[in-house]
Amino acid sequence: MDIEKKTDSSPRVGMVVSSRMGRDKDKFFLVAAVVSPEFIMLVDGKYRKLNKPKLKRWKHVKFSGQTIEGIAAKLETGKKVFDSEVYKGIKKAVGIKEETSEEK
Repeated sequence: MDIEKKTDSSPRVGMVVSSRMGRDKDKFFLVAAVVSPEFIMLVDGKYRKLNKPKLKRWKHVKFSGQTIEGIAAKLETGKKVFDSEVYKGIKKAVGIKEETSEEK
């Protein structure tokens, strides 16, 4: 999984963003689709899965500086992407340690 740092201000598939507004504030998501320049579809692989993405305004998220190119390429070409890939990719991109069964 290739993770790339970018500072582009327009939304693109594969970007890792964090929510700035709403009940999901400060949670990290992956941009699964760009509906329009103003609206994007977000997934996190755990609570917001690929079969039911969250519609959110671009101005209500903050770009983390990370893009997961491997997942972005799969989403753009229509290849199968698993929720576990998204979840692990986000955790790796933002540097959050995975929970083990002993920590739960």
